[in-house]
Amino acid sequence: MKKLFSTRYTIMLLSVIGLGLLTVSCDDDPIPLRDPNAEAGPELKYTWAQTADSLQLSTYNNYLGSNGTFVQNNAGNGTFNYWPNAHVLDVLVDGYLRTGDDNYKTKMKALLQGIKVKNGNTYNNVFNDDMLWLANSSLRAYSATNDQEYKDVADYLWERIKLSWSDNVFGGGITWKQDTPKQKNAVSNAPAAILALRLYEIDNDPDDLVWAKKIYAWQKANLVDPVSGAVWDNISEVNGTVVTNKDWVFTYNMGTWIGAGLRLYKATNEQGYLDDAVKSGRTVLTSPKLVSEGLLRDEGQGDGGLFKGILVRYFTELAQHPTINATDKEKFTDFLEFNAQSFYRKGILRPTMLSGNNWKVAPAAGASVDLTTQLSGVMLIEAAAKLDKDGFFD
Repeated sequence: MKKLFSTRYTIMLLSVIGLGLLTVSCDDDPIPLRDPNAEAGPELKYTWAQTADSLQLSTYNNYLGSNGTFVQNNAGNGTFNYWPNAHVLDVLVDGYLRTGDDNYKTKMKALLQGIKVKNGNTYNNVFNDDMLWLANSSLRAYSATNDQEYKDVADYLWERIKLSWSDNVFGGGITWKQDTPKQKNAVSNAPAAILALRLYEIDNDPDDLVWAKKIYAWQKANLVDPVSGAVWDNISEVNGTVVTNKDWVFTYNMGTWIGAGLRLYKATNEQGYLDDAVKSGRTVLTSPKLVSEGLLRDEGQGDGGLFKGILVRYFTELAQHPTINATDKEKFTDFLEFNAQSFYRKGILRPTMLSGNNWKVAPAAGASVDLTTQLSGVMLIEAAAKLDKDGFFD
């Protein structure tokens, strides 16, 4: 990721400075699931599917730009950014899977083709993570529609991404960008393992499983805390010294690591992969770098606005996994339900249905809301609609 208003890492650094002050919680103590703004009154009925419909419509009406793509914010900035548009495709797939409405298919196809047009008539991008987001969402679209065009895009991107693996720098790993051989990030590796495993499930090509295993093993050895399962953001060489950035622990990296572990467990039936995912999932519930008062932390707008939604996507898979123990399943589901209820009650500006980046504070009327921030809200409510339909919510 990069790059909406200032560099990603400038934004992150400011976030980390703030997070560094939050040291009063022990990582082993669960943060209570409570809403500090709770009000007494009649029990609220949560209309998850209807609210998902409204958020989807608001996103389309407020952010649609040219060529079927979506713009940076709702306040007149018409900039096209590759990676949030890749996640719009994911969100449209969510809507299609939930409703079966063919209007979503029309929007999905226009977006896929529009991304290529807006990106200079190519899907190639210097940022490997950007291509990974699009490849993964394209495979979800392919699985939902059986439209070969989505699969062709994913296959093309996967071949490009693999070129950025190198054994001679840090012992492996995929670079963050095609032109940064000495910087390798969590965001360019766990999503690559997920992509390889999605392809393996479709094509049954053993080479894809080999790729997934080696990417996962490299990330586990270099960018994952062996005790807590917290995911460190990157490893790089700075002035001849190799530095692992262990201070930056972000929600989206936790999500993709969990997603990779779940898929490797499915592909191999090796318990260690599932254990890794559960360990990291438990840390999501307890780490003050990730949560505050039971809610996923406010990571701002810009790039950070999308991070929570990405975690929710994969954390939902973990909560629904059939073989995790009942205690973990209940804790994970309760956590997602508390976040969704808080956002539903406090974080949505009605009637415009715009998302707040702090899930217990709605945007002010007339405020600028980034596409990234809006998408996280849609992802959360789509996840809640799925969990509710599948009987996971009370």
